[in-house]
Amino acid sequence: MKTIDENKSIKAYNTFGVECFSEYFTRVNTEEELQEILLKKSFTKKFILGGGSNLLFTKNILGLCIQIDLRGITVVVENEDYVVLEVQAGENWHEFVVWTIDQGYGGLENLSLIPGNTGTAPIQNIGAYGVELKNNFVSCKAVDMESAEIREFNLQDVAFGYRTSIFKTTLKGKYVITSVQFQLTKKKHKLKTSYGAIQKELGSKAITPKSISEAVISIRERKLPDPKIIGNSGSFFKNPIIKKEEFKILLKKYPNIPFYKTNNSDVKIPAGWLIESLGYKGYKKGDAGVHKGQALVLVNYGNASGQEILELSQEIQKKVKETFNIDLKIEVNIY
Repeated sequence: MKTIDENKSIKAYNTFGVECFSEYFTRVNTEEELQEILLKKSFTKKFILGGGSNLLFTKNILGLCIQIDLRGITVVVENEDYVVLEVQAGENWHEFVVWTIDQGYGGLENLSLIPGNTGTAPIQNIGAYGVELKNNFVSCKAVDMESAEIREFNLQDVAFGYRTSIFKTTLKGKYVITSVQFQLTKKKHKLKTSYGAIQKELGSKAITPKSISEAVISIRERKLPDPKIIGNSGSFFKNPIIKKEEFKILLKKYPNIPFYKTNNSDVKIPAGWLIESLGYKGYKKGDAGVHKGQALVLVNYGNASGQEILELSQEIQKKVKETFNIDLKIEVNIY
């Protein structure tokens, strides 16, 4: 029988470092333990907690908080060209990425230093520097919150989109991901260096999964605050995607606006630029603020409440809408 704590502080379990309490709290280390606790009828409300990295708590957790702490990496399929790995949900994402690079595998190098655990990574289809999780995703196993039955989801089932998946839309709160399978290259790696400052960071270095990972880590460490030092959840907002026609209007008014073409009809605008141009970079309101190095990141300078951080984000959304007529969407999950 798993230990169940009462009135447990969750401050150490969320990267924003926001203080809140869970009525009941337990940690599971296996799929079987998770199934057993989900079937317990004594807890009508259950909240699933992964690495706490893409989450802002604005209130206490009612019912039972279940932290997913399943560990392990196994080889499912391997040949001379590629390998398929099954990674348990509780594995730290960045540590897993570094491990794949140490093995000589390619595919995840651009996703280095993204906070959080592997099990929550597919929920929002994490992405960075021109690569998304879906590019290497094979499938995932998930447990039904109601029946505790295990189901496997393939790439098509998961319905990945920009920072979203079926687990963030129609199946939100209905399944708990317990493991994820990825296909990675062993040779003929498809290396991407065109996005952001990777090419500049690499300089004259040979382009390999390891050198790209090191470049990404270096860039991210310069731009993004360490959650162990300043509470944050990485990018708070999604980069907005707008129609070309809307972008042409913006370009006339703001000729220096940066952009990326996503297809023939849409353009992606860096949310950080929109926020910075409004003077919010380095802004502080009490202990809630916008990071001085990257306007896309909201931070907790000490004792900010989740509600204070949320209110600051809503103020920014309002100003962006008024100035640019762009709806800035929150990437972080709000509880």
